Amino acid sequence: MEPAEKKLKAMEPQPYHQIGNGNSNTMDVEQQQKVMEPQPHHQTGDENAEDALIHSSDPLHPANHISDLCRRFYTLGWVTGTGGGVSIRHGDHIYLAPSGVQKEMMRPTDMFVMDYHTKQYLRRPLVLKPSACTPLFLAAYTHRNAGCCIHTHSQWAVLITLICEAGLQPDPAHPDTPTAVFSINEIEQIKGISRGGAGSSEIAEGGRKLGNLGFYDTMRIPIIENTAHEEDLKGELEKAIEAWPETCAVLVRRHGVYVWGKDVAQAKTQAESLDYLFQLAVEMHKLGLKWVS
Repeated sequence: MEPAEKKLKAMEPQPYHQIGNGNSNTMDVEQQQKVMEPQPHHQTGDENAEDALIHSSDPLHPANHISDLCRRFYTLGWVTGTGGGVSIRHGDHIYLAPSGVQKEMMRPTDMFVMDYHTKQYLRRPLVLKPSACTPLFLAAYTHRNAGCCIHTHSQWAVLITLICEAGLQPDPAHPDTPTAVFSINEIEQIKGISRGGAGSSEIAEGGRKLGNLGFYDTMRIPIIENTAHEEDLKGELEKAIEAWPETCAVLVRRHGVYVWGKDVAQAKTQAESLDYLFQLAVEMHKLGLKWVS
């Protein structure tokens, strides 16, 4: 073969050879498609363990429960615009809704799971951000032995902090700190609030829960100042929890409220009762009525 012919031969397209069987024939269309198909991802032992933390058919499993609660809270205006959050302590595990997601569209697979003792994440979705509320949820678990903590951006909670900021509804028992506490009494819904957030499951004569506030008690919820970054609220929230041992919540000025309970049912009940009282107090203020008689 002449040199010029050799060059032309070398430039000709070569046949596509099959892989692994030594057959030099070109692949047919079906075989080429088979090679191009994505191969299934085989989970490692760690991935299986992580998924086991959030997969359950039980609707009250924390991963399912948080997703359901956030959908319900969205309809109340508590977690609009990706704000707010929910956390549940389940044995030695803490389940946390992620930050910066549309809460009404959240799924169990979006959950972060943390070890209560080591504070290390056992499950951390790579495409999502951990909740900025995490240090504050941990404060409720540590200082109140709570089983659930709810953070809302309720407009009524924000309005309460603004009315108090203006000093328009001072508590006679706390004249030196009129802007630092929301106080109200002689309203039936106060009976849904427990002392310290945990209360007691024991029922007294007449159906009253021991450990809950009574009609003639004055409910007081401390107010702390907001910060540019949510996690920076931790120190002031912990101080408020220590300074107000009977409170089940802390209001954050111009921001919202943190509410906790011994379990999900109690935290949810108290969050609902407080929002009722916040709205009622705003309406009372508009009518010129005092919160504390």
